[in-house]
Amino acid sequence: MCTFQWPAQRTALRATTPSRVPACTSATAPRTSLAALAALALAATLATPSWAVDADAAQRLARQSNCFKCHAVDKKKEGPAYKDVAAKYKGKPEAHARLVKHVTSGERVKFDDGHEEDHTIVKTKDQAQIDNLVDWILAQ
Repeated sequence: MCTFQWPAQRTALRATTPSRVPACTSATAPRTSLAALAALALAATLATPSWAVDADAAQRLARQSNCFKCHAVDKKKEGPAYKDVAAKYKGKPEAHARLVKHVTSGERVKFDDGHEEDHTIVKTKDQAQIDNLVDWILAQ
């Protein structure tokens, strides 16, 4: 049953066949739709960061810093794929800080063959660029 509400009257209409779909255009329907859309927009806003990752800038910094020598987005090279890094840290609150430290400190990394090297330090001191690179890695 679909209830229609006009300014001066109320009328009930029952669909008589399964193929017939009543056009529910009551006075409350537009408000309900707007409220639902507003709630959906709010949820989407809260679920995404306040600024978007600049993928081009992140990839440019990764190239300049020679990150792609050992890493790729979707396949393992000498280092793990960025998709694997993102999966490893997914949902972990310390992920961003941990990766910032990793790309800026030159800490030792161990490879599959057992040898160790100092991790290459990203070639910028601009914290916004470093944060963008780390956010891009975590978004893979």
